[in-house]
Amino acid sequence: MARKQAGKTSPWHIGVIGGSGLYEPGALEDAQEIPVASAFGEPSGPVVTGWLEGVRFTFIARHGAGHARGPSHVNFRANIDVLKRCGVTDVLAISAIGSLQEELAPGEFVAVDQLIDRTTGHERSFFGDGIVAHVPLADPVCPRLSGHAAKAAGKAGAKVHKGGTYVCIEGPQFSTRAESHMYRSWGAQVIGMTAMPEARLAREAELPYALLGMVTDYDCWRDETADVDVTDILSVMRANADKARATLVELARALPAKREASPIDTVLDHAIITAPDAWDAQAVSRLDAVARRVLAKLRTGGE
Repeated sequence: MARKQAGKTSPWHIGVIGGSGLYEPGALEDAQEIPVASAFGEPSGPVVTGWLEGVRFTFIARHGAGHARGPSHVNFRANIDVLKRCGVTDVLAISAIGSLQEELAPGEFVAVDQLIDRTTGHERSFFGDGIVAHVPLADPVCPRLSGHAAKAAGKAGAKVHKGGTYVCIEGPQFSTRAESHMYRSWGAQVIGMTAMPEARLAREAELPYALLGMVTDYDCWRDETADVDVTDILSVMRANADKARATLVELARALPAKREASPIDTVLDHAIITAPDAWDAQAVSRLDAVARRVLAKLRTGGE
């Protein structure tokens, strides 16, 4: 009980995006399932929020209950907006990924640090319709949160590779063999279908974002092996589920008692270029969670 009470003063509130299997009944103290509405449409489902080792965690299942939404049908804007409305300070995505390199074997984890966006079917920004903003995205992953997550996965028993470029394809089909070889030639290490525009939107919402990928297969670049098989992917995911859950426990235990400010916390300060007197009222209303801090500041001319 002491840890729980002490944790309720923790400045960290970790939003976790992943499969519903990342949390289990009874794993969180004071767990609650809460439907949260978004100004950007329907999120993938309700959130589950509660306390883990003295730190608040809020989960959302990216693909919804029972994996009902394919990657091209996930409303990434609504999911990030909902986490922002819940008050999360940082976002950790846990995703299945394919390997583009021999040394990244199925069953191992990769703390991704760079992204290549090949998606085409999603809204990529909260801004642009009534209020325009351009956030920097040279380094799309928060190194601090990624470092904590990688160490936690190692403590949970996973073999972890720190750093790697993730190429995000549209899906839901896997890549062709020619595409797989092309992505390797670009220097990508892993491949998936969900990191973008998720990471872009987290940056616009001023949420430090990290991605811990679980390698489920070698993509089809290995000419001597069979094509990607969903059955094999699901088998590896089930085998990794306990390590993924243990990673969250270790992360909660390892987070510093003080959350130092991140540059990402205030990234919108110099990103909005539309003059306040030209703001569209409906846009301001939609952005009441994502950009409330900076819109209030700019409207009053505050520093």
